[in-house]
Amino acid sequence: MMIRLHLIRLCVAFCFVSMACAAARGEGKPNILLVMLDDSGWTDFGCFGSEIQTPNIDALAAQGMTFTDCHAAAPNCSPSRVGMLTGRMPTRVGMYSYIPANHPMHLPDEEITIAEVLKPHGYATGHFGKWHVSKLDSDQPQPADQGFDYSLGTDNNALPSHRDPINFVRNGKAIGKVDGYSCQIVTDEANRWLASLPGDQPFFSCVWFHEPHNKIASPPELIEKYKKLYPQLNQKQATYYANIENVDLAVGQLLKKLDELDRAKDTFVFLTSDNGGMNPWSNQGLRGQKSLVYEGGQREPGILRWPGKVEPGSQCDDPVSHLDLLPTICEIAGAAKPNDRKLDGTSWLPILSGQPLVRVTPLMWFFYRVAPAAAMRRGDWVILGYLNDPIQQHSHALTKPDMPMIKTARLDRFELYNLKSDQQQTNDLSASELERLGRMRTELINLHREIVAEGPVWELEE
Repeated sequence: MMIRLHLIRLCVAFCFVSMACAAARGEGKPNILLVMLDDSGWTDFGCFGSEIQTPNIDALAAQGMTFTDCHAAAPNCSPSRVGMLTGRMPTRVGMYSYIPANHPMHLPDEEITIAEVLKPHGYATGHFGKWHVSKLDSDQPQPADQGFDYSLGTDNNALPSHRDPINFVRNGKAIGKVDGYSCQIVTDEANRWLASLPGDQPFFSCVWFHEPHNKIASPPELIEKYKKLYPQLNQKQATYYANIENVDLAVGQLLKKLDELDRAKDTFVFLTSDNGGMNPWSNQGLRGQKSLVYEGGQREPGILRWPGKVEPGSQCDDPVSHLDLLPTICEIAGAAKPNDRKLDGTSWLPILSGQPLVRVTPLMWFFYRVAPAAAMRRGDWVILGYLNDPIQQHSHALTKPDMPMIKTARLDRFELYNLKSDQQQTNDLSASELERLGRMRTELINLHREIVAEGPVWELEE
């Protein structure tokens, strides 16, 4: 009897040790692949109504869920990326704008990214493409400091254009000119990294394309294709269409590699863009464009494929945000969310089980140098607010006068729209919906004060 009891205890202990080792290796955890374009608007893909041919992205949508009301964390590149990585409104962490050249603004090292949350759970972590949350190859926090084991990317845009870029940095070291188009270079590196991993190790991969941000360069054969397909297009439009299709080809290679490595069935793939487009054909039916807090500046395409968890061909019409990715990924990976700071996103798991999404903190966008400067969403209603300091309408990057203005300027004029009946935001209801305006105005003012107060002040050189 004592021998049997001892054997049982040994078996139980062995099971616990085996489970602990499996957890450390990350066995049973879903892989995460976040694909993001740069400056691609809400309607640049075929599955979102574009005439641009994007068969691989369309297939991804058919195999998963499309989000018709998906939003970036900000209408501008650096803040948007910070929001996706941290689940926090970018103003809270001091990312007030895109990062100008030679400016000290960056994602602070004390902020916690998705990569940092997943690493203790056995995940391999890689970042590929546009970084733009700190200056690479500098004393600012690098991808490795933010939880990424491996990285290949650029500070901001691919230079001098998408073709044969010269400014890629791999794991902290500049590598000089690379032949080819940026999206293919980034995809090839991401695929090589993925193929190098043990087959049972979960991975978190950010593939953040530079396309279609200027300066655009597209394969000549694709440009000619669109000139023939649509003779009414000018050179700029045909080049843009070709640029999006070139990204679609790269996405196809990413998905093909997942299939070849038998990883697709265990991978959560989310594809989106960082902010609204710069062209009218990219934001059909929406007011505004990149940098504006109207819908055209921050509503994005959103596609999620997760085999066995997301019904193929499904559609979600609930408002969702890139801020939601950190809490969602924490939940599906069994990782604890950071509990020592305010998170603004909400897990999508209720949506995936057919339940309504209950959001505690309303979606909010703030970009100090545009007018209006803030927007907040509650259900179908959105309120927009103007700052009382006129400098925000003229400043094009963070300068010394901007810093105190960001902290002291207040919202003092408002617009109100119902997006269900007026998606184009042409009918301001602030004069007829006084009670609703009052409630939402108070909430927006308080939330704006809260996030601005939390953000750091960057010390600028004289």
